[in-house]
Formats: sequence, structure tokens, C-alpha cells
Amino acid sequence: MLINRPEKRNALSQAVLAELGATFHQHASNSRLLAAVLHGAGERCFAAGGDLVEFDQVREPAAVRAMQKHSVAALDAVRTFPVPVIGALNGDAIGGGAELALACDMRVLAHHARIAFVQGQMCIAPAWGGGADLMQLVGTATALRLLSSTEFIAAEVARELGIAQMVAGAEEAFEAVVERFIKPLRERKPQVMRAFKSLALTARQSERWHAVRAAEPGLLLETWLHDDHWAASDAVLERIARQVK
Repeated sequence: MLINRPEKRNALSQAVLAELGATFHQHASNSRLLAAVLHGAGERCFAAGGDLVEFDQVREPAAVRAMQKHSVAALDAVRTFPVPVIGALNGDAIGGGAELALACDMRVLAHHARIAFVQGQMCIAPAWGGGADLMQLVGTATALRLLSSTEFIAAEVARELGIAQMVAGAEEAFEAVVERFIKPLRERKPQVMRAFKSLALTARQSERWHAVRAAEPGLLLETWLHDDHWAASDAVLERIARQVK
């Protein structure tokens, strides 16, 4: 599947998230599939996170809960897809885009691609399941460091942390690298790949993972409705407006 909003850095609006979830649900019953590949249009961003202009209108508790529920459902369609999902990060995965990248089972990064959990800059907590995924993938201490620092993690560092499974070389065509990564998957049988994914999904959905997931909605509500979040959001939107002019 292609996230096709390069002019918006592939920002995840509610419409994009709805289409993402619907597409994965639509193909979940295809017993011939071996794997799925999710990538973004262009070379700049895999996904730049939530659409700030749209999400700036979400200012009431009920609306925040609805947004969170809708968004996490879309990413859960990726997490629970019956065969492995490979996130082909053609560019940066930022904020909610980083959560989407971690919803995939494996990740292949372009040489210049980075992953950044910038929710701290926006004075909010991750709430699309990415906090639980990150804690499970790299451990609580490293996850806390990445969340607190909001640093952009270079592709090779992401591989060292176990976030990326393959990184393209500077002179390599990204599409060819992705194809090389999925070649062994193509050689398996569909029922075998479904069995492998079932094992991975069972391992992912540990008791601790569910506990962290259960905490995310309340933490989002608490931080989203705080004045600090609106101040941070306004600052970013003002910067975008100046760039447009």
C-alpha cells in the first residue's frame, strides 16, 4: 500500500488512516498473500505523523477519545494483518508516522530515512499503540530515552537498536533493496507465512504490551487537553504558515 500525500509529507489525516485500515481489512482474507509492503510517496517522508491542521480542531474530551480510537484501529489493522507487513521507509517516520512504522512487523529503511518520536515536542504522549510497541521492541530504558530526547534516529542506528531489519546503501536503489528483503518471503508458502505471523502476533501481544496499551488513551487525553500542547501546536502551525508565505 502507498501513502500518497507527498505534498503534505504523507501526513496521516483521519481520511488517510481510514483508507489505511480499510485496505488492510479488505485484503486480510486473501489466502494467497505472502506479505504486504507499506510505503510512502516520494523520498522525503514515509509519514510525517498526524495532520496538525486537522487535529488542531480536536479540543474536546469526546473528540480526543474518538480520534484516538479511530487512529489506533487503523494501525491495529496493520498489526493484526494475517501475514507479515514490511514498512518500507522511503523517508522519515515522525510522530504518528513512527508509530505506524512500528505497527509493521519489520522495517526496511532508505539510507537517508530516520525515525523520530517527537510527541514530546508536541507535549503529548504516544497513543496509537506506538508507545507499547516501542517499549517492547527496544526495552523500557531505551524507549524512555527516545521518547524524551525526541531525536531523529538515523537508519543505521535504528538497525543497531533492532528497529530496522535492513538499511539501503547510499548508492542503492531503495526499491531493489526492498525487493531483496522480501525475496525469502516470496519463496515460502502462504499458509506458512500466516503461521509465522501468528507466532509473531502472539509474542507481540504480551500481558505487558496490553497493559501499556490500556494506559495510552488516558495519558493522551491528559496531555492533549493541556495548555502546553496547544501552545506547541500553535507554534508549529505558525511556522508552517510562514513557510507557505
